[in-house]
Amino acid sequence: MPDKKLQELEKGHEAFRAVKFKENENRFRTLTEEGQNPKALFIGCSDSRVMPAMITGSGPGDLFIIRNIGNFVAPYQPDASYHATASAIEYAISVLELTDIIVCGHSDCGAIASLYKDIKKTDENIHTIKWLELGEAPKRVAMMSEHKGDQQALLRYTEKVSVIFQLQNLLTYPAVKRRVDQGKVFLHGWYYDMKSGVIDYYDDELYEFKPLAQDDPTTDHKTKDATC
Repeated sequence: MPDKKLQELEKGHEAFRAVKFKENENRFRTLTEEGQNPKALFIGCSDSRVMPAMITGSGPGDLFIIRNIGNFVAPYQPDASYHATASAIEYAISVLELTDIIVCGHSDCGAIASLYKDIKKTDENIHTIKWLELGEAPKRVAMMSEHKGDQQALLRYTEKVSVIFQLQNLLTYPAVKRRVDQGKVFLHGWYYDMKSGVIDYYDDELYEFKPLAQDDPTTDHKTKDATC
């Protein structure tokens, strides 16, 4: 690995094997022998600055993670095309039988910012341009808000509105919709602020985002998260 950045990753892997793996060797052995049984499906952005395990304090086997540009969820389409996010959602719900799905947006999201830029389509970005169409509906709602005159406030608002739209798109999946209606699956909308490190959750009764962390560490988060 001649590249300096890749050499750093190589050293990081060596440190992992020497320390972290050794410390958790029994945990990894159990996961290998018994298979995975994660606590939740986490749909987040591919942004390298957002690390699901770190911001939730999760360990190996805790989260089944989907990451894509903008933490978008494309509506269900019953065709035979390649649908990476859709297949992972189906696997999480129908095979792993997870009961909680988290859609986590974040501040300073490049995908959301791109919605407000004039990006020309080329043969090198056709899939990206198509994918960003999933953010057009949240953008339209945000543009009708009082934040229109403040660009940064508009971006932050669009990021949060987008999370709500992705929750709605999840309900177009038959497996998800049926289990939500049966009270077997719960949907949660989260928003991570990178500058403060705070995660807010969407309260669908008050129609607002509120801090996930509470002073009382025994608070049951499931009762606070949005269930659609």
